[in-house]
Formats: sequence, structure tokens, C-alpha cells
Amino acid sequence: MQSARVAPTARRQRSRRIRGRVGPFGRPLPWLAGVAVVFTVLQLVLVVPGEGLGWDETVYVSQVSPYAPTAFFSAPRARGISFLVAPVTVLTASTTVLRVYLAVLSGAGLFLALRVWRRLIPAPVLALAGALFAGLWVTLFYGPQVMPNLWVAYAALLATGCFLRAAGDRTDRRALLGLAAGVAFAALMRFSDALWLALPLAGAALFVRDWRRPALLVALVLGAAAGCAEWVVEAYVRYGGLAARLERASEIQGGMGWHLAFDDHLRALEGRTLCRPCDVRRGHPAAGAWWFMLPLLTSGGLLAASRARRLATLLVPTLTALSLAVPYVLMLDYAAPRFLLPSYALLALPVAVCVVWLVTGLRQRLLMPIAAAAVALVILGHLSLQYAVLHGVVARSREARGAVGRIAAELQREGVRPPCVVTGAEAVRIAYRAGCSSRQAGGHDGSVTGAGLAAMARTKPVAVLVAGDGAAPPYARGWRTVSLPRLGGLHSYRAHVSPSAVSRSATR
Repeated sequence: MQSARVAPTARRQRSRRIRGRVGPFGRPLPWLAGVAVVFTVLQLVLVVPGEGLGWDETVYVSQVSPYAPTAFFSAPRARGISFLVAPVTVLTASTTVLRVYLAVLSGAGLFLALRVWRRLIPAPVLALAGALFAGLWVTLFYGPQVMPNLWVAYAALLATGCFLRAAGDRTDRRALLGLAAGVAFAALMRFSDALWLALPLAGAALFVRDWRRPALLVALVLGAAAGCAEWVVEAYVRYGGLAARLERASEIQGGMGWHLAFDDHLRALEGRTLCRPCDVRRGHPAAGAWWFMLPLLTSGGLLAASRARRLATLLVPTLTALSLAVPYVLMLDYAAPRFLLPSYALLALPVAVCVVWLVTGLRQRLLMPIAAAAVALVILGHLSLQYAVLHGVVARSREARGAVGRIAAELQREGVRPPCVVTGAEAVRIAYRAGCSSRQAGGHDGSVTGAGLAAMARTKPVAVLVAGDGAAPPYARGWRTVSLPRLGGLHSYRAHVSPSAVSRSATR
């Protein structure tokens, strides 16, 4: 009799667990898969066609591409994104194939990162959070780009969701593995971001009584150690030690200190992929209007979660998002929208909860359709602005690709052909396109001296790129001058070509 009573109870408990996973709106996977598919398709349609490699992208791709010399790899960078694109770059030099690969992979990454939260947040709310994050122009633009920030965002979603699951269920070993994997993946992509990701999670594991589990801290430590290992080893091999690399990385980033960059980030949201220095006038203030709503909507989501007695589910990602934003809004004197992608991904969760609460929390059912329509119109207007900004950013990127191609072709006509060296303004992208090495005698990427470049010019073609009122370095002042097509904001763009470069017209 006792066993007969236990069996139905066990079945009822198992049934409740299954219903909890499925939720009142059906299984969560179709909701999340739909968002991921739409995200991928929008990238393929709006961003991928005709877009060339940016400066940073060229550096990352050149590390694993056999089709061009390797560009200088500076101290702050991590090699995770190079490893991620290696399966494609070792097979083809096609930028389009690389973009398609990353668009599909970023859609899959969004699905997997959101899927971790399926037991913590209802499927429709989770899908809305994914849609709000994926609908930002900066998310769409960087989805198919060879840049690490979006992948740190996915790692942050994965690690934070797995932390909450492991903290709430001591038997969930997969969550512990996911926590370690998320932190490791973030560290592999960006060394410093992983530390700011792990900090609030470690604090929660230490200060929340019910979460004081050695396993959580062990997972965080092991994940960080595994992800940072390559970066630390390289610090000793190439930079003279960890402290030396950190110091050099800080110098390249302008010195880490107290810098309030809120206004810079707001200006960057108008479509500037890098705002350094960010002393330009604001042209489209409406493009950043959602930034002012973000704190209010986040607070509303936390209030809704508190009333539902699920505050921890949203408070932890909110605090983690704030932690990830600290170095970029308080410690750097410049801005790039991609820096805050991890924070936006995590804050999308309380924002989505707030939006749903505003619609469904009304007691009068007659007002619910009106509220839903109002919210839908606001979201539609927001997405329209995001599309407008994205259109401008993509157009400028495609224009730059065409200019780089024309410049590389002109240099090749003037005899700058492999094996060759390009130095000076915007040398990295142009050198990669022309099949040359990019070397700099100073600045962040300084890897050679002027005397070294002069010595190279005796045996191979060397081109020094100069813009505006800039003068050629002493060793190149007697070289042939070639006018180049305009590239971005560079005026009077020209190349000083070494005598070892023989133009095609001279060989006829």
C-alpha cells in the first residue's frame, strides 16, 4: 500500500516538472528557434551582401588565413574569434563565405544562449528578450563580423543562466559545466570581459546564503583559468610577462582610469562603430532614445519579478550586465557600440519581463488590447530607427570595401605586389587586400623601425601611405608618389612607393 501511494506522487511530481519546462504556451524551443532564424535571415539580407573586412577584422582573420601575411597582433587582443573563424579562413579567402558562416553561427549561438534560460523565464518572454536584443542595429551588424563582443554576450547569457540553474538545483551538473564553459568562452574571446563577468557571479555565490556552494566557485575559477590560459601563456612568450602585457594593453586602450563615457556611447549609437575621439556633434538624437528608457524598463522588470517572488532570476543578470559595462562607461575615454553588447543581452531579460508585465498586468481586460497595441507601436518605431541606423552603417562599410579594393589594385599596378610591405595610414586593410605584409614603425602596432623598412625596400616593394598634410618619413622622401582613391575621411591620400616596385606601365 505504501508503495502504491508513492508511485502516483512521484508521477505527479514528474508531471509538474515537465509542465514547468513546457510552460503554458507550449514548448520553448520553437519560440527561440523562430527568433534565431529571423535574426540569421536579417543578417543575410541586410548586412552580408557586399560588406568587406574592417581593420580589426583583418587583424583577426590574418592570424589564421593562409592567403595573406599575418598582421601585427597587439597586447589587448585575444585569439578566440580567430579560432572561431579558422574552419572557413583556412579553406577560402572569400569574405562572403565568411560572412554567411558567421551569420548562421551567430543565429545558432543566440538560440543556444537563450535556451539555457528556458527553465527560468517563460518561453514567450524569453523569445521577446531575444528579439529585442537581436533587433538592435549593433547586434545585427556585428552578427556576421569577425569581432568578439557578440560572442562574449552569448557567453554571458550562458554563464549567468547556468549559474542560476546550478544555484537553485544542486543536482544540475550540466549547469555547472555550462557555467564553466561560458566563463571560459568569454575569456577566450576577451580576457578582461571574462573577469568582469565572473566577478558578480562569484559575489553572489559568496554572499547569498543559499548559494554558498564550493562547486559554483570551482566552476567559475576553472572556467576562467581554462579560457585565460592561452592569453597568459602568450603574455610570457611575446610580451615579457603578464604584468607587462596588461600594462601595454592599458596604454593601447588610452590608459584605464576614471573616464565617464556615457555621452560618448550615446553618440556612438547614431551609427559610429568607433568613437575615438568622440567629439562629433550629435546628428540623430532619436537613435539613442531607447538608451534613456533602458534603466526604466529594467527597473520595471525587477519590480515585476519581485512581486512574483522571482527577483533573483533577473537581479543576477542585471548586476552582471552592470559589471560588464563598468570598464567601458567608467574607465575608457572612447566608445564603440559593440563594447556593450554583453550588457544589452543580459538587460534584454528584465526589459522583456517589464514589457509583458505592462500589457498583462492590467486588471481590466478591455485595456489590455489597447496597451498591447501601444507597446507594439513603440517597439515598431524603435525597430524602424534601428533599421535606419543599420542601413547607414552598412552603406559606409560597403563604400569602404570598394575604396580599399581600388587602392589595392592601384598599388598593384604601381608594382606593389607580393612579397611586399605596406605601412602608414590604414595600412592593415589595404595590405591584406593587396597580399602584402602590414608593418608600422610606431604607434600601437609598432613592430619595425624606419631603418628596418628602408632595408626591406632594397629587396621588395614597400609603400608608405600618407593622408592630408602628413609628410613621408625621411627614408621615403625620394620615392615615387602615387595618388590614391579617397578612403573614408582620409583626404589627399597617396602612397610613396619604393624604387624596387616596378609599375606595369614601366615594364611594357
